[in-house]
Amino acid sequence: MSIQFSGIPSSIRKPGKYFEFNTALAVRTLPANKQKLLIVGQKTSSGTVAQKVPTKVFSDKTAETYFGAGSLCHLMARAAIKSNPYLDLTVIGLDDAGAGVAATGTVTFTGPATSAGVLTLYIGNQKVEIAIAKDDTATVIGAALVAQIAKQPDLPVTSAAALGVVTLTAKNKGICGNQIGLGYDLTNAAGVTVAIVAMASGATNPTLQDALTVVFAGDYNIVVTPFNNQTDLGTLKTHLDSVSGPMEQRPGIGVYGMNGALADATTLAGQVNSGRMLGAYVRCTSATKRRSMPYEIASAKAALLAYEEDPARPLNGLELSSIAVPDISDRLSRTEQETCLSNGVAPLEVGPGEKVQVVRAISTYLKDAQGVDDISLFDITTIRTLDYLRKACRERVALRFPREKLSSKTPPKVRAELLDVLMKLEELEIVEEVAANKAGLIVERSVQDPNRLDAQIPSDIVNGLHVLAARIELYL
Repeated sequence: MSIQFSGIPSSIRKPGKYFEFNTALAVRTLPANKQKLLIVGQKTSSGTVAQKVPTKVFSDKTAETYFGAGSLCHLMARAAIKSNPYLDLTVIGLDDAGAGVAATGTVTFTGPATSAGVLTLYIGNQKVEIAIAKDDTATVIGAALVAQIAKQPDLPVTSAAALGVVTLTAKNKGICGNQIGLGYDLTNAAGVTVAIVAMASGATNPTLQDALTVVFAGDYNIVVTPFNNQTDLGTLKTHLDSVSGPMEQRPGIGVYGMNGALADATTLAGQVNSGRMLGAYVRCTSATKRRSMPYEIASAKAALLAYEEDPARPLNGLELSSIAVPDISDRLSRTEQETCLSNGVAPLEVGPGEKVQVVRAISTYLKDAQGVDDISLFDITTIRTLDYLRKACRERVALRFPREKLSSKTPPKVRAELLDVLMKLEELEIVEEVAANKAGLIVERSVQDPNRLDAQIPSDIVNGLHVLAARIELYL
């Protein structure tokens, strides 16, 4: 085999000793699998970064400055960073839609108080506390609540009071405002009653595609959306299929959150039906306690996915530290969890120490294009493993054969490199049975294009250990 030089021509006549460097064989390891997370959300006018500008975010405070205190982008970034402080995070904010309508809700007081007490108002995953003095009227209590809300700028709402009725208005217009949970605790304060009307009437999200068009050429492994409706999730699904396909090869998965009725979560998952989409679910319908909003659940789950760089390793039992613990009445039973897992919903549960944790990270993929039940992309680890395998093979071939000629000697050389990648992946327990499937590794010249090689790469990926079934035999 003749040696090929890149920088030393064969026509040299001047005497000398000429040496060049070849780095094509230097890398013998697999590529790193660092995960990059993209959050798409809404900003407020107080944010310093213009809309549709992808921006690196390193802390809760910078997210507040860039996108506005209490905005969707701010609260989503906060939830993600709490789940994974070492996250590689980019956020792109959208202005509210011009035709958007902000959700509103009310808290109505009656009085006066015949004894002192404390009111705790829960707004989403945050709480507002005020003291109530003896003889305080409804108007006084309402004014005190508005004053305290003004002191907590990272709340997702603004407030105004009139004659004991406090009106809460979502800072961002659109459907997400309807999902801001309201609840309260009233300690002592005899003579005072509290009536809550849930947040509602929010309408018209900004166009998600506007943000996705900007980042189309970017490389993000995980994309989070605050919008959990069929239309917007369909937009994200189309985006992921496009950037992850064989031509673009910038693979990613999408994450959204749900916190309402179980039936709504399973219905939506069936409508999405994608191996690249994960719907995280924790039920939080209690009217008295704090609850995490869907976009916070999605951000926390996505940050946890980004933390695990081994694509084949399950996330079972990992904690989402930023998510509010649901009331006992809201916690999913084992049967309900099975229902989730059979219908494309990735449930969360409350584990030891009252911590919210992952049950099993599954995709929304349920049926193939013919409508036939299909478990091939059930676990989200499956598509993540395939993405990494493709990356490892692609980078090895690119490194070894940057300017390769195509002759009869080329296919076996390429095959040898692909086999080496598979063997190294087997060492890391990402694929298995490489030797058994070796005959299926085919590299051949195309019968249609004289400048092309075609390859078939058998990939028996390693599955997660999710179930152990055992029978205990009793001997007397």
